[in-house]
Amino acid sequence: MTLFPRNIYPAYHAHVYFDASTLGHATELCKSAQDQFGVTMGRVHQKFVGPHPRWSCQLAFDAKQFDTLIPWLEKNRRGLTVFVHGRTGDDLKDHTTHASWLGEPAALNLEVFRKARK
Repeated sequence: MTLFPRNIYPAYHAHVYFDASTLGHATELCKSAQDQFGVTMGRVHQKFVGPHPRWSCQLAFDAKQFDTLIPWLEKNRRGLTVFVHGRTGDDLKDHTTHASWLGEPAALNLEVFRKARK
C-alpha cells in the first residue's frame, strides 16, 4: 500500500517524473509550483539522475509549504507521478522510509546510496 504524503519532517523534496510526451506538462507544473508556492525548482532533467528511474524535476520546500503544495500537486499532476520524501540528512532513509508517492510508485535505484555508505 502506498502512503499519501504526510507533513512530519521539516524539509522535503518532490520529484515530478515525466517522459518526452509529458515534458511540457511537467515543466509547467513545476514552474507553477515555484510561482504560486515559492518552492525552489531544480533543473528539468531529460535523463536519469541519482536514484530516479525516469526524467524528473525536483521541487524543494519546507513543512510550512507542504500543506498547500501537496494537495495542489495531487490535483494538478494529471497522471504524472510525484515522488515525495523528507530531507533528514540520511539519503537512503529519505528515499525509502521517509518516502511517499502521488500516483504510481516507481522502483528507485537505491544502489547509489548504498555505494556511498561503503
